[in-house]
Amino acid sequence: MKKISSTAVRTRQRILEAAGEVFAEAGFRTATVREICKRAGVNIAAVNYHFGDKERLYVAVLKYCKTVAFEKYPADEGVGESDPPEKRLRVFIRAMLWRILDADHASMFPKLVVREYIEPTPALDMWVDEAIRPMFQLLSNIVESLLGKGASEAIVRMCCTSVVSQCLHFAYARPVMKRLFGQESFGKWDIEIIADHIAAFSLHAIRGLAAGQEKGGTG
Repeated sequence: MKKISSTAVRTRQRILEAAGEVFAEAGFRTATVREICKRAGVNIAAVNYHFGDKERLYVAVLKYCKTVAFEKYPADEGVGESDPPEKRLRVFIRAMLWRILDADHASMFPKLVVREYIEPTPALDMWVDEAIRPMFQLLSNIVESLLGKGASEAIVRMCCTSVVSQCLHFAYARPVMKRLFGQESFGKWDIEIIADHIAAFSLHAIRGLAAGQEKGGTG
């Protein structure tokens, strides 16, 4: 097996980080390998050497960002299936918000994801399979526990979509929020307050649906 030198590892890392910035700013189609290499401080041939081409570099960037974000903020951190679903929901929401709003990588991660949703590339299938589907399944299990037996797949799906949409609002709407409320960045306590609000709001809504379901079932 060919040994990879520490210099090659560092070069690859610089390219990944520079590419993440450029893709987040310009989008996959507009971003150029030349600009990525310029920011990384490497020869333009380095992208082909380490990744093959721009498309494979883009996939590598998405996977890198996912790994960093989900390792730092796992959706089930400190909880398991034996924990109350209310606690698991709060942990899920908190982790998602931190992945979106953490200043350490907030400029890259949400912009990349939002661009991929709005301007999908061939990498979207990979992103759905490796990032979105596992998280949606985890959230579905939590919501099903809150709704109780008999909840339809459609209701579970809508509840999950509502929870996620509240979190994603803070990725999509930052420029609008800055103009409305004078706030575009969020500190640690802001994120915790937002997480508490979304969790409480969502729990009330889900419990209301569950109560209506029980009432309808006994009527």
